[in-house]
Amino acid sequence: MPKIQEPVSDELKNLQIDPAMKGTFTPSRRRRPWLMLLLAAILVGGGLFALALFRNRGLEVQTLRVALQTDSPENSTAAVLTAGGYIVAHHKIQLGSKVMGKVSWIGVEKGDFVRKGQLLVKLEDQEYRARVDESQAMLLAAQERLSELENGSRPQEIARGKADLDLAQANLRNAEVTLTRTERLVRDGLMPQQNLDDAKARYDVVKSQVESAHKSLDLWQIGPREEQVRTQRATVRNSQASLEFAKTQLDATEIRAPIDGTVLERLVERGEMVTTSFVGDRGAKSSVVSLADLKDLQVEIDISQSDFARLKMSQPAVIVPEAFADRRYEGHLEEIAPEANRQKATVQVKVKVAAPDSYLRPEMNAKVTFLKEAIKFEAVAPSKIMIPRRAVISRNGKQIVYLINGGKAVGREVKLGAGNDTTVEITNGLSVGDTLIVSDLDKVEEGAAVKAR
Repeated sequence: MPKIQEPVSDELKNLQIDPAMKGTFTPSRRRRPWLMLLLAAILVGGGLFALALFRNRGLEVQTLRVALQTDSPENSTAAVLTAGGYIVAHHKIQLGSKVMGKVSWIGVEKGDFVRKGQLLVKLEDQEYRARVDESQAMLLAAQERLSELENGSRPQEIARGKADLDLAQANLRNAEVTLTRTERLVRDGLMPQQNLDDAKARYDVVKSQVESAHKSLDLWQIGPREEQVRTQRATVRNSQASLEFAKTQLDATEIRAPIDGTVLERLVERGEMVTTSFVGDRGAKSSVVSLADLKDLQVEIDISQSDFARLKMSQPAVIVPEAFADRRYEGHLEEIAPEANRQKATVQVKVKVAAPDSYLRPEMNAKVTFLKEAIKFEAVAPSKIMIPRRAVISRNGKQIVYLINGGKAVGREVKLGAGNDTTVEITNGLSVGDTLIVSDLDKVEEGAAVKAR
């Protein structure tokens, strides 16, 4: 049986490397140093790139914004409770008109200070002046009629009454003589009965005229009845009241300041209608000016019910407006709401500002610190710069701090004042608003890229 493995063995033998050729074909060994150099260059370049990237990103540090701090009553042991609120005018007046009319003139602007009685707004007054003139004429007529009744009859009227009486008496005497003669003649049959009847009628008429003349003269001499005088006096008083009302309405066309105060808002313009009742924003206005006495200010605060027990009426307080954090105002608790707010679980209180000045404005935010007892303090609290002591390092006998300026660390020499274990006063070298580095100072170098953590 033939062997099939021998040809394969021969082929394998042919594939073996000739011992004489060993050591002569080594191309990989010759190129290996270059590969190592290339790998080292890549590693070094990557490291440099990473370092540059790290440097561009900057060291993350903790920072502090430099600000002024004050030694004030709210930071003392006398403080009981501190709460925030809003400054409000104690009495705010929406000044309106008592009559309806069109605005013809307005003489104030928002923010103007006005005196009591100063003219603020004028309304058109032609109609009201006409009513005054009419009332004056009616009063004059009533007064003249009353004067006539009170003075009684004039001498000329009495004289006329006497003359009428004398004439009537003369006519009566003549009628009496005629009647007597006619009676005798009729009795003697010299005249008919008709003449006697005519004479009697004439006598009766004249006698009535005499009686009428007597009564008229008596009326002229006695004067008008007391009831007529009283009625006319009432008419005069009614006319006077009508005139006063008309004058009041005329005066109401000039709207004046009821108090010394400041104009908070001007609510009308020339040509707009003013009414005595509210009719909406697009109709006639019911108010013309909003006024308040800025020397009578309060701070309105909502106090949590859990803190309410710490307060009492007239409790002293210190007021600090948010807009002027360096200013302090003395105050005391003046008002406490009679009921609490159920939804907020608060009680509203108002603190009176003892001596407000031009810095305070209504609706400003303010912080109020209630005190155990009244203490003396300066209206403008002395301020100073305090920073953490760990932000200061000593180099070459100098006290140095690092600030961030343009994304880089900048060293600055400072002068130290009083302090304690954790904070120290800076008397020179820092300004309010500087960004101070307070951590990783051992890693910070001048000009190094840094950023706030």
